Amino acid sequence: MAQQFETVGILAKKHDDGVRQTLKNLIADLQARNKHVLLDEGHASAHDGVDTCPRAELGERCDLVVVVGGDGTLLDAGRSVAASATPLLGVNLGRLGFMVDVLPADMSTTLDDIFAGDYIAESRLMLCAQIERADGTMQPEQFSAINECVIRNQAFARVLDFDTYMNGAFISHHRADGMVVATPTGSTAYALSGGGPVLHPGLNALALVPICPHTLSDRPLIVDADHEIEIRVAETLDGAALFTSDGQVSQPLGAGDCVHIRRGAHDLKLIHPPNYDYFNILRNKLQWGRGQKLAHS
Repeated sequence: MAQQFETVGILAKKHDDGVRQTLKNLIADLQARNKHVLLDEGHASAHDGVDTCPRAELGERCDLVVVVGGDGTLLDAGRSVAASATPLLGVNLGRLGFMVDVLPADMSTTLDDIFAGDYIAESRLMLCAQIERADGTMQPEQFSAINECVIRNQAFARVLDFDTYMNGAFISHHRADGMVVATPTGSTAYALSGGGPVLHPGLNALALVPICPHTLSDRPLIVDADHEIEIRVAETLDGAALFTSDGQVSQPLGAGDCVHIRRGAHDLKLIHPPNYDYFNILRNKLQWGRGQKLAHS
C-alpha cells in the first residue's frame, strides 16, 4: 500500500530570489489539495500565513519533505531529515540534478502521481564519520554524509601523506592531495572527477578514490559498505589537513589524527516520479552515447 502524505514539509535553497516563485506555486498547489504545509522557518518571512517549523523537526513532523533547489540543497536537507526516515522529493532549480529530478514545470503533474501512489521509492546508503585525535581521544561529534567524506591537505600545492585501513587491516600508504570515500550516490560527484567509477545506487559499496596521487598505480578501490574505513594522517604532517562531509561541513586535522568512516545507521529515503530512469539521468548528465547511434535491426 502506498504511503499517505498528508503533512508536507518544504525545504528550499536559501538566499536565492529565483526560488520564491517556485515556492509560491508549490505552496498554493499543496494547499489546494488540502495538505498541511510546513515550511522551513528560514523562508517564513517571504510566505506569510504558512505554518513554519525548525529544519531539525521537519522530518519528524512531516510525511514527505519537498526540497526546492539543486543537489547541494538536497544534501543539506537529507542530512537533517534522514534519521526520521521521511522521504524527500527534489524539485530541480540547480544545474546537474542527479538527485533532484523534478522540473518546476512538471511539479504539479508529479504531485498528482505521487499523491495517487504512483511513484518510485528508493533508499540511498549514508556515511558516518568520527575523528580520533593523535592522542587516542575520540571526538564525540559524528558527521553524516550522503555523497562523500574527504580528507585532504589544507596547504596549497602540497601532497598529503596518510595510511588507509579497513577493519583495522592495513591497505596502503598514500602520497596524494587527499582521499575521497564515496557512496554510490557520491560516485557521480567529487569521486568521478578524481577518476573513480560510477556505482549503481543499489550497491552496498564504497569507493576509495585518491585525489591526484603522486604514484599513478595508486588507483581507486571498491569495498563493501559494511566495512569500517580508517584514514590516518602521517605523524610527519607539515601544516594542517582537512576533513569535509559532502563539501559542506569541515573539521581540521592534525598530524596523527585518524578519521573513522562507516556506513550510517540511517539510509536516505528518496521519492522519484514514476518515469524515473537512473541510466537516462546518467546519459543526459554525463553526455553518454552522444556519438553516432547504431541502427537496430
